[in-house]
Amino acid sequence: MRSPQPLHVELLRLLRDEGALSRAELGDRLEVSRRRLLAELERLIAAGYAAEAGAATSRGGRRSTLVELNPDLRFASIDLGVTSIDVEVTNGRLEQVAAYQESADLRSGPKAILHRADELLAKARAEGAYERLTAVGIGVPGPVSFRDGVPVSPPIMPGWDRFPVREYLTREHGCPAVVDNDANIMAVGERHGGAAHSVDDFLFVKIGTGVGCGIYQEGNVYRGTDGCAGDIGHIQVDAQGPVCSCGNVGCLEALFSGAALAREATAAARSHRSPALAERLAASGTVTAKDVAEGASEGDVTCIQLIRDGGRHVGGVLAGLVSFANPSMIVIGGGLAQLGHILLAEIRSVVYHRSLPLATRNLPVVLSELGPRAGVTGAAVLASDLAFEQAS
Repeated sequence: MRSPQPLHVELLRLLRDEGALSRAELGDRLEVSRRRLLAELERLIAAGYAAEAGAATSRGGRRSTLVELNPDLRFASIDLGVTSIDVEVTNGRLEQVAAYQESADLRSGPKAILHRADELLAKARAEGAYERLTAVGIGVPGPVSFRDGVPVSPPIMPGWDRFPVREYLTREHGCPAVVDNDANIMAVGERHGGAAHSVDDFLFVKIGTGVGCGIYQEGNVYRGTDGCAGDIGHIQVDAQGPVCSCGNVGCLEALFSGAALAREATAAARSHRSPALAERLAASGTVTAKDVAEGASEGDVTCIQLIRDGGRHVGGVLAGLVSFANPSMIVIGGGLAQLGHILLAEIRSVVYHRSLPLATRNLPVVLSELGPRAGVTGAAVLASDLAFEQAS
């Protein structure tokens, strides 16, 4: 059962998700007395979170006044990948006002990367996207102490361990900030406006440079005691497998991720097992997951097999999670989701074959609808939730 939210949080979320509503509609939806609702609205309007928006359509008597989120509310969302940085500014309804995406090397350290995010937000401000930010949300590709707002021993983020990301963003932008791992923010984004919209129990599996899983239970993200729930990339799949970035052997991430697929694809190209990859290696000197996807679409047998092998590894781990958690949906996202339906079909096949029929008879396994925007969307949702909670 979902934990009850304070009235002001429910009210602001309703205006965020539904748009302008009349006082009468708000009273009906929230099931509160008119006196209590009007007092709460008066307080939120005075605090700058809500605003009147003209007269509503008549319901047979005196016309009620529409209420909306303050049009000046602005949220910043930042999605950090190992090789990329995405920054967006949204209004209160989480509609995009400004957006920037560029390549970046997360291994250059937190100060350089966060400073670049600051520069992109300053650019948005100079272009008129906002005057001041209401809150900032950020996702990073590694374990995060959600309570403390810091990454903790992230295997693929050297130099980021215990860096005070939340404190840094709060200080630099003069507003509250929230930090979570990338799989969680993608799950939040997908639930807000993607394939899992309004689904209360689902898994979002992010497959990219790393592998992670956002877990939704009873309408809320489940983060575990210390914030590292869902780190499925470091579940051992093969005791004789390659060494993982975490130092252990045979982890899922070491067998199938962006880096692992590039490694296997390069070996296939150099041995000429894959004509398509050999041609691309000769032309550019490297091969990537995109090359594998293109080779598979051209019918290259080795590329298809590489994708199927990866799907089999992921599916095996997910089958265990399905038996354990009994989700109502699985969403596949992240950079390697571009491998498409060959990957999806293999994951489905393994999950459906290895899980109990009762757990899979109504279990859709689908690709993310938001794609690369899942992360920034989720970070904006978390930023808005934080701001609304602090509007007390």
